[in-house]
Amino acid sequence: MTRLIAISFTLAALFLTGCEKAETTIPKPVELTSEAVDHFCGMNVLEHPGPKGQIILKSGGEPVWFSSSRDAVAFTKLPEEPKDIAAFYVSDMSHADSWEAPGPLNWIDAKTAFYVVGSQVHGGMGAPETVPFSLRADADAFAQKNGGKVLTFEEIADHDVLQSTSEPSQNAKVGSNG
Repeated sequence: MTRLIAISFTLAALFLTGCEKAETTIPKPVELTSEAVDHFCGMNVLEHPGPKGQIILKSGGEPVWFSSSRDAVAFTKLPEEPKDIAAFYVSDMSHADSWEAPGPLNWIDAKTAFYVVGSQVHGGMGAPETVPFSLRADADAFAQKNGGKVLTFEEIADHDVLQSTSEPSQNAKVGSNG
């Protein structure tokens, strides 16, 4: 009987501990509008082709916008940038309307995406792009057609997004979604 009471108290304590934890609500992605300005270059995000990024900070305010998913990933790796990230979204090129306009509401959690890194396709301002897809098969098909390798967010190395960008090579394609 004493053992049953001890087990009951233990279970009750575990249950109450679970109830005390505040549920963390992850902010939803914000619709991309003409008001969105790139964090790094200060230009309108919609003026650039290819996948975009947005980071919502726990400290609140408007999202931090990026005209390329590569720059958004780079932001998370730069020591001088804020680390209080509440949510991180990138354009889902598996469901994009086109390379030129991936869609104002077409967002996926950046940490669950499959990225094609090192392809011949360049994004905004002619820079190399990390092209995000929600579906691995779409990322594989894109890499097969355009070169590059498919990586998860955790597999993207600093040098994949932090190396300086130069003029696109003569072999680079700008604006190809498939």
